[in-house]
Amino acid sequence: MENISRIKSKIEEIIKMIRLNLYNHSLPCGSKEIREKMNEAVVKPLPSERTISRVLAHQGLTHQRTGWYDGDPENG
Repeated sequence: MENISRIKSKIEEIIKMIRLNLYNHSLPCGSKEIREKMNEAVVKPLPSERTISRVLAHQGLTHQRTGWYDGDPENG
């Protein structure tokens, strides 16, 4: 059985990939839309919208951003 941190890491990467894919196609890319895409892809465990929002914030993927940029303060 995979350990919890490995599963968490995989889920975070899936969230990031879906967010950037939606953004690059000029589609709505909020936590609700990301969760819907994850559900369609049968991702397990399916995180809550709030968890997805926290991951996006941690990765710097909020407010039409595509990540952290040079000059940004550390840790957002």
